[in-house]
Parts: sequence; structure tokens; C-alpha cells
Amino acid sequence: MTALALDPETAHRIAASTDPRYDDRFVVGSVSTGIYCRPSCSATPPLPKNTRFFSTAVEAHEAGLRPCKRCEPDALPGAPRWNRRADVAARALRLIRDGLVDREGVPGLARRLGYSERQLHRIMVAELGTGPVALARAHRAQSARMLIESTELPLAQVATAAGFGSIRQFNDTMREIYAMSPSRLRAQARRTARVPANAICLRLGCQEPFDGVALVRFLQRHEVPGLERIDGNAYTRALTLEHGDGVVTLTPERAAVACELRLDDLRDLTAAVARCRRLFDLDADPDAVQAQLAARAAIGALVQAHPGVRIPGAVDGFELAVRTIIRENNEPGYARTMTAALVRRFGAPLHTTASAVTHTFPTPDVLANADPTAFGLDATRARAIHVLSTRVAAGEIRLDAGAELDESISRLLAVPGIGTWIASYIAMRALGDPDAFLHRCGRIERALKRLGIPPATSTIATLAEEWRPWRSYAVAQLWRSLDDEDEVPLRGFEPRFPP
Repeated sequence: MTALALDPETAHRIAASTDPRYDDRFVVGSVSTGIYCRPSCSATPPLPKNTRFFSTAVEAHEAGLRPCKRCEPDALPGAPRWNRRADVAARALRLIRDGLVDREGVPGLARRLGYSERQLHRIMVAELGTGPVALARAHRAQSARMLIESTELPLAQVATAAGFGSIRQFNDTMREIYAMSPSRLRAQARRTARVPANAICLRLGCQEPFDGVALVRFLQRHEVPGLERIDGNAYTRALTLEHGDGVVTLTPERAAVACELRLDDLRDLTAAVARCRRLFDLDADPDAVQAQLAARAAIGALVQAHPGVRIPGAVDGFELAVRTIIRENNEPGYARTMTAALVRRFGAPLHTTASAVTHTFPTPDVLANADPTAFGLDATRARAIHVLSTRVAAGEIRLDAGAELDESISRLLAVPGIGTWIASYIAMRALGDPDAFLHRCGRIERALKRLGIPPATSTIATLAEEWRPWRSYAVAQLWRSLDDEDEVPLRGFEPRFPP
């Protein structure tokens, strides 16, 4: 078992207080009942002599305990302390949530991280208290339960979508972890909402506060026709996944995002959900960010006025990188329209369109084999996109959930046409760096000017040092402060392509 971040006496006091702010820090197990709970659970706590504390729900599973049916501790969002860490264990955990073990097994996970299976197992046991096999198994079980209780999918399809290799494995795992069969779990589920045909409707939870509407407004400013569409507070976009394509509609709620998915292949469900969570930064720790930034110069008043601001992420790091190359130093309307033209020309048409969403974003292989002059861009940007595509397609640059941050940034900077601003922007939105900062950013300078701070480079640099280790969230707060005066980019601009 990993060492608990809190001593047992403190953990007992927290559990007695039923404070929900600690729900992602540990779980409370009872050896007398065989149940484990969130610290905030309202059930009668076990006697101290029967109480055991675990860093993760998976550790409790491995100790033979079952999740409480009242507080559902296995349904917690991803722990923020792992979401923002950059070490091997954290990268492995993100890749497991993205479904890599379901697709390639533990050998594939080890290869992806550059370790032997034995080394990786030892690292994860030391850091998380259990190995990758158990973590992947627990993640499959939680995904399956979510589908059982929120959809009408046949149980055989639930097993496939959750990543189980067989119906027997599915049934055995669910009985072991939840002490009941999948059919009984479904019988006990309380479903009241009508599910659209051919859609999977889920609720992706997060910690409060959560300013999801501001995140949708950010996405609207960068909306690419054909690839994505905003209708009110609902954001719809195309997804390119391992086994097929998909379309997702995400609508922020108070402490969650309503997620409606249509997938070509149910095996892509785990990866689709993980990428949607990253897009909306749902595994963030708003309390930690608030505590650090609320008392800091310039940014403190913004944090107090608009708590719960998240970093707009990305469903695909390569897509974000290409869009950022096109966008840097260009007018928003021009960049938006040129990206839309790239999507129409090189993206794959969706089998089933959803409103105005018609194409997926072109893959690295497609753009690597395309003539750069056909991109319709200036020579510098076209070359940057072509080189980037070639290196991503060859596996030389990684921009996914398991990417090593410093290595990825170094390799991005080696691409002609990619400078510090582009690399920092990709690090913040695609690689999940909570401490990236965008120097010489016009919108940051404009936001600071509104606060009465001169936009001098030295002044901004000094302020930014005070915002560590959450400079990415400070940037998001500054962007958020401009929402009321920003306008959505104009539609209808048509690019000119070379003959």
C-alpha cells in the first residue's frame, strides 16, 4: 500500500467531519462490513479498530472491499494530484484511462512509456499501491457500471465498450467488485431521462466550483465550421478515435458536463470519455488553484469574482498544434476559416453528420503525405505543419495523454516555424501543463491593462513568477476577464488557394 498523504489521526478527523473537499484524497474502508466509502459519506462510520484508509479506490478493491452503494466512491472524478503530475506513474494512469491497456495490453503501456513491464509494475505499486493490470480492471468496472446504469445498451455491448475481453470476464469482475451481477445492477438503476436513439448519454462529474460556461465561450471564439459547433451552451464536435469516428455534444452543468456520444465503434468509449474530460479540465483541483491565486497580485480579484475557471484542453494534441500554428499572429476570423478549409480538404467526412459537424480533423499521416502548397497558407506555416505531421506520424513527437512534457516541448521547438509561444500554448492546452505561461500574448496584455497594470514585458514576467505553479490557470482567468467585451469571430470569410 502506498503511504497515505495524511496521518491516520487526521484522516479519522476528516472522515468524522464528512467534508467533501477530501473525497479525492483517500477512501475509508471497514473490515467489519467489507465496504469502503468517500470521507464525506453520511453512513455510520466504522469503529476505529475496524477502519482502514486507502489512497485510491483501486487499493480498496485489491484489499477485498466493495464500494458503498450510497456514496459510490468508485465514481469519483480522476484525482487532481495525478491529473497534473508529470511523472511516469501519472502518465501511465492517464494512458490507462485513455484505454491504452485495453487496446495494447500492459506490454503496450510499458513500451509507450519506455520501461520494461517489471519496472513499470514496480513504479506503479510504489506510487499508487497497485499495478497497471488492477488499475485497468478497476477502470473497466467503473466504466461498465456507468453504462449499465445510464444507458439501455445490451450487456454484451456494455462489456465491449468498457474494454472487457469476454462476457465471462465482465460478469466475474462486476460480481467481485460490486457483489452483484450486471443484470442486477441494471435492475437497481434509477433512470428517468429519455436516451436519444443510437446515443450514449453520460454525466462527467467534477469538483466544484466549475465555470463550464466560460469554457464553452472560449471554444466558441475558436470554433471551426465543419469540425465543431456551439449551440447555446452545448458544444458539439467530431472525434477521431482508434477504431472509428464519433460525434460528441458536451453541455456544462453545475458540477458536471452532460455528455452525449455517438460512436462508430463502442470500443472507443473509454478513450472518448477520457478526452472529453481533458477538454473540459474536469480533473482539476479548483480549491488548490483558488488557495494559491486568490491572494496574488493582479489575479486575486479575478479568481474571487469567477471561481472555478478551467484550462480549455484538447481532445487531440496534434489537432491543437496545427490549429495553433495557423492561428499565431493571425486575425481570428482568418485563422478560423483557413482551419475550416484545411478540414474540408483533408479531413474525413463523417458517416453520419450531426447538425453542422461534417468532418474529422485530418490525421498526421494524411497531412504528412500532402503537398504543403495545398494548405493555402504562407510557406513558413505550411512547412511547420508538414514537418510536425511527419514527425508525429513517425512517433518522434508525442502529444497525447502519456507525453513526457519536457521532451515534447523540446521536440516541438526543433520544428522550423514553432517558437516558444506555440510550444507553451500546446503545453498548456494539449499536454496539461498547469504552469505554462504565454509571454507576449495580446489578450493577456489587454486583460492586465484593464486591471491598471502596464503591459511591460518585465512587469508581466514578475507577476507571472508569483502565480507559480498555476500560471496556466492565471492565464485562463485573464482570458475569462475579457469575455464580456470579446466578440465571436466573423463567419463567411473565404480563403484563397493557389491554383
